[in-house]
Parts: sequence; C-alpha cells; structure tokens
Amino acid sequence: MTKAFEGKLALVTGASRGIGGAIAEALAAEGAHVVIVARTAAKLEEVEERIHAAGGSATIAPLDLTDGDSIARLAAAIGERWGALDILVLNAAMLGSLSPVHQIDGKEFNKVLTLNVVAQQAMIAAFDPMLRKSAAGRLLGITSGVSEAPRAYWGAYSASKAALDALVLSYADEVRNITNIRAALVNPGATATLMRAQAFPGEDQSTIKQPADVADAVVDLLKQDFETGYRLEVR
Repeated sequence: MTKAFEGKLALVTGASRGIGGAIAEALAAEGAHVVIVARTAAKLEEVEERIHAAGGSATIAPLDLTDGDSIARLAAAIGERWGALDILVLNAAMLGSLSPVHQIDGKEFNKVLTLNVVAQQAMIAAFDPMLRKSAAGRLLGITSGVSEAPRAYWGAYSASKAALDALVLSYADEVRNITNIRAALVNPGATATLMRAQAFPGEDQSTIKQPADVADAVVDLLKQDFETGYRLEVR
C-alpha cells in the first residue's frame, strides 16, 4: 500500500525531541523524507536512528535558527539537493521566563522574539520558493492557546505566539488562490514536553497528551485538503 507522503520532502524545526521529534517520526512513517532541524546534533541523531529503525528516511541539519545566515544556508543546501519542499513544520520555539509584563527581562524577551517570530519569518521567506515548486506545498505553524487568550505571567511568550499566528495567517491569505500552498496553525494544547514541564513543574505529564498524539493529529491534517488559514485545536 502506498504511504500518504511517499516521495515527498518535509522539513521540521525543533525536531530533536517532543512534538517536533514526534511529527518528524510520524511523517517519515508515512513515507516522507524528513529534514530534521535543531541545535543539538546528538539528539537529532537519536531521532534519525528511530526513523531509520522504523524503515523511514531522514537527514539531520543541526543549526541554530537565530544564528546569522544559518537559515539561508540551510535553504540553499536543500534547494540544491531537492529543489521542491512539500511540507514545512515551524515548531522551534522557546518559552522564556514566566513573569509579570512590567518585569520582563529585555535581553531574554529579545531572544524569545528572535526565535519565535523573526526566525519563523525568515524560514517562510527562505522556503517559500521551494514550497511554490511543490504540487501541494503545506506550511504548519505550531502555536499555543495563549496566542489567542493571554494569561498572567505569560506575556512574553503570548506576544511571540500571537505574532507567529499573524505571520502564518497573513502568509496563508497571500498564497490563497495564486499558488498550491496551504498554510495553517496547530495548537497542540497541554502536551507532555520539556517546555510544558518548565511552565508547570509539578504536573504529572502522564495525565496529558503525549507528543505522538499531536503528531498523529498533524499527519491527519496534512492528509486532508484543508482550507488555507485553518487553525487546528488538538483535543
């Protein structure tokens, strides 16, 4: 039986663990060749090994998305080797410290915005030409419930995710009707990740969704002919 993404190329950022790693493994299981991106090479290699052990294929790309021209170099390398990109999952993000708005540390806030917003726009800009070359390019931005419903002490992260939403939804509208690209947002909800543990250190993570549950929802979405600008709330 032909797999859903056989012959397709996917790129997932923040793919060394958690939701990103699970999405990468799920896409590979459905036949995609997955380029997995994160800062830590050793962790990426662990994900790659699991993908290969399950019969899939992957390429690791260890880099810091906030480091100078790293995104441009990555796009150039992928464009030279493959040309078209079918699936782009923007998952990389950082939480930062939870604090009242009037006490947000400016230097840390800058780091949060650089990764969660500036780097995401740079990824869209760098890979838009390759998504346009795909017969059905798909872009997913992994967002958060606090992008729409900010809460106390989450101001920095909430602002960054609201900005990501605006970028992805604006892009979705820009490519509507004139390309085959479709862009959407995915809110994983409460999921057992390291970031979640940082935010809720006393929580029993066995009682909430696991990254594989989110990955299954993402794969199901990508199999559908969803409307560009869609927002998936993973239940």
